Amino acid sequence: MHDFDKNYWEEHWVSATSPKERIMPVNPYLADETKQLSPGTALDAGCGIGTEALWLAENGWQVTGADISAAALATAARRAEETEQSHRVEWVETDVARWEPNRTWDLVTTHYAHPDTGQLAFYKRLGSWVATNGTLLIVGHHHGTHHQHEHPEEATVSLDAIAELFTEPDWRIEASYEQTRSVGHRSAPLHDVVV
Repeated sequence: MHDFDKNYWEEHWVSATSPKERIMPVNPYLADETKQLSPGTALDAGCGIGTEALWLAENGWQVTGADISAAALATAARRAEETEQSHRVEWVETDVARWEPNRTWDLVTTHYAHPDTGQLAFYKRLGSWVATNGTLLIVGHHHGTHHQHEHPEEATVSLDAIAELFTEPDWRIEASYEQTRSVGHRSAPLHDVVV
């Protein structure tokens, strides 16, 4: 068992970013669930090496990519330069579970981010950063499947638990589903929750 603290994420990204083949393709839910949106401002919370943030930038969004790992952000910034998207992305090194950005975005998204404060508290926090008439997209690991990825139970979620966070009149859940998919070098499939 481990803590999802800064040291964990620095070690994770230092070991994961060396081989080029470890860069995974963009999360397919991002394209599926944002295709009806007009590009505006976007936050990718827990952006890692910037795959989703760069996809958003390439598709016309002005993006903030925030992550706790300096190693991940250094890789993300290099990738932004290589794809000539640096002018569309701002990288912020911060603990997103405790960050106070004092602003909102048209789209706030997170893909498998694991803060040490727990998933649901993190998602509720992200919801407070969504602009009026904006969109929140959460992609997480499905509860009950964490053993395949060596994640502790508190790093997984269920659809019902996420939905209960956003029951106020200001929120409307437009998509809520589970899906299993295979990704690149991973031997075990990913069991995803998308809201």
